[in-house]
Amino acid sequence: MSAADGFTYIGPRFETAFPDFIAKYQFLDMLQASLFDFEDWQEYWAFQSRFVALNYLDQPVGQSYLDLKEILETKDYHIITTNADNAFWVAGYDPHNIFHIQGEYGLWQCSQHCHQQTYKDDTVIRQMIAEQKNMKVPGQLIPHCPECEAPFEINKRNEEKGMVEDADFHAQKARYEAFLSEHKEGKVLYLEIGVGHTTPQFIKHPFWKRVSENPNALFVTLNHKHYRIPLSIRRQSLELTEHIAQLISATKTIYQKS
Repeated sequence: MSAADGFTYIGPRFETAFPDFIAKYQFLDMLQASLFDFEDWQEYWAFQSRFVALNYLDQPVGQSYLDLKEILETKDYHIITTNADNAFWVAGYDPHNIFHIQGEYGLWQCSQHCHQQTYKDDTVIRQMIAEQKNMKVPGQLIPHCPECEAPFEINKRNEEKGMVEDADFHAQKARYEAFLSEHKEGKVLYLEIGVGHTTPQFIKHPFWKRVSENPNALFVTLNHKHYRIPLSIRRQSLELTEHIAQLISATKTIYQKS
């Protein structure tokens, strides 16, 4: 959905923010770059500070998020997202209805995962951007864990290490699971927006399973790419491949007229 609003990880938005990193490492997109194993922590934070500012601190509100919020205002809903940007927060969603299962770019965690607590300091991020030179931040700006003194890293899930899941994460998870438990039966819409096959275990596959277990449930997927829907739920599914922002805007217009 963020990409549909123009907040893409490729093209001019990426190239303008990271020309030096692209020249050095030949990165193809911002996702690849954000997962790269940089040569040291000074270089890591030079990249990540700019990344966090672009995709979290300074990312403007997306129209699709505002349109979706208007559609959901009269509905009993809950959102699970693998996006780690600020999109739901800056659009004014109720935080009690959001579950960031992949972490958030604005939070820090111990790189050794020595304890389950996240941290945040936007002022230091701004300092890193202002004071970095030759793709490195000053060593004294690198944040460190107060428990084991290892450097901090961004709070996002790693395929091998996982991520730090603090008390707020578990509160988000508990609210989401409680909502699912309350809506096992009856008419339930499982609306999947822009979900691919990078991490299908978090949204796509659980949605398919719940739809298969509830004959009154409907699975709707909005994605410009075509993904195979299991035969067992195809009669309960609707696939829309038009532009996501346009689909959400058109749906909002229909709701306004009804």
